Amino acid sequence: MQIMDMTALELGRKIKEKEVSVKEAVQASLDTIEAKDEALHSFVTVDAERALARADEVQKGIEDGTYTGVLAGVPAAVKDNICTENLLTTCSSKILYNFVPPYSAQAVSNLNAAGGVILGKTNMDEFAMGSTTETSAYGVTRNPWNLEHVPGGSSGGSCAAVAACEAPYALGSDTGGSIRQPGSFCGVTGLKPTYGTVSRYGLIAYGSSLDQIGPIAKDISDCAAILEMLASYDKKDSTSVKRTDCDFTSALVDDVKGMRIGIPSDYLSAGLDEEVKAAILKAADVLKQKGAIVEEFQLSLVEYAIPAYYVIASAEASSNLARFDGVKYGYRAKEYNGLHGMYKKSRSEGFGEEVKRRIMLGSFVLSSGYYDAYYLKALRTKALIKQSFDRAFEKYDVILGPVAPMTAPKLGESLSDPLKMYLGDIYTISVNLAGLPGVSVPCGVDSKGLPIGVQLIGDCFKEKNIIRAAYAYEQARGKWQAPPCAAAAGKVVE
Repeated sequence: MQIMDMTALELGRKIKEKEVSVKEAVQASLDTIEAKDEALHSFVTVDAERALARADEVQKGIEDGTYTGVLAGVPAAVKDNICTENLLTTCSSKILYNFVPPYSAQAVSNLNAAGGVILGKTNMDEFAMGSTTETSAYGVTRNPWNLEHVPGGSSGGSCAAVAACEAPYALGSDTGGSIRQPGSFCGVTGLKPTYGTVSRYGLIAYGSSLDQIGPIAKDISDCAAILEMLASYDKKDSTSVKRTDCDFTSALVDDVKGMRIGIPSDYLSAGLDEEVKAAILKAADVLKQKGAIVEEFQLSLVEYAIPAYYVIASAEASSNLARFDGVKYGYRAKEYNGLHGMYKKSRSEGFGEEVKRRIMLGSFVLSSGYYDAYYLKALRTKALIKQSFDRAFEKYDVILGPVAPMTAPKLGESLSDPLKMYLGDIYTISVNLAGLPGVSVPCGVDSKGLPIGVQLIGDCFKEKNIIRAAYAYEQARGKWQAPPCAAAAGKVVE
């Protein structure tokens, strides 16, 4: 088996058993990036020199017992909105084109403490605003399954990098489905943890009450191990939660006998592609055959999730992005008149169209006369959606459904109709509004050869339920196929 064909855990074992050196693993990733990324554009920054130097450092740490974790020495990619000390972090925006953070996000610090090696930063929708990775200021990322299609977003670069075997695993962020939806489009596994499980310190904010960092990998076993590494209480993040049940790999058990799984009938109605629906129901049937109790139910309030989400997320974005003013860091317009002129020109030239649209929408719903009519009403709707899920989880252990209404659209199709792009988030955003954990697992391929993901949603702090269900499904499904462009070159390990 070639190095880049391995899962993160398989590679970690080979490194620990001294069959592969850390440097060989990192070099294999860098060689694959060099071979493929001109076509894919998964990365906006590749830090080869520092990655190789870090490989030597980690190798010594493994040998002297400093790094003992299962992922020690395994290289990783990091989404470009997660701060990395002394490594360019741009949020794929012109306004942060030269920002080099003086500190690392807590998630990155945890990764480094476990012996991780960062390859570089992955492309994304600008400030995580988009569902296709086409709003990046540095060009689009392409789907490894078909280069004419989008990889999804906003963590499209991270998902494309894992799918194409450029990196064994990656970190992404999920505000309204930004890990799960590109995971589905790229045929990889993406897990969004319960809000507060992974520190948001160092994650450049889009919607602070919705954002959450999570893992992207080839299978659920990798995701569980990565999440164990990332999860920690952080006093620097006021929303961080002290948890004592972070042994997520203990849920990797092939047993769903008696597990209660609900499928919202609201998710199977008009608007869902028939091939996607068939693949989702087939996945549900697999779990049923393994002993799970599967039934449909009414979730309710589904149609209100999108308006509530875009009001809340845009309001928080307009507030969070006010800090990018051309004064302290980032892009500043070359010619302007006075301080206010500098603000206007720097922000007008530095932000892209989609970011401006959401800032304006957010500023509008927070303005005098509209705050009660829109923002407060959206917050009340968010509370009702959470109550709806609470009622569902009184009866079910896991909720199963689609990730997106269709498979990956062609490049350019979504940007021409922003409202259609927003509607594509219908199955994922409720999870963020309610702060729940969710995972996307590949479950099929459509007639165009594009992957389909099934979404498993758990109650708050019940990641183990969705990990268990995902693992049982994977065991029945068998090893997932790689996309056409994923054939990896390099050293073969027996």
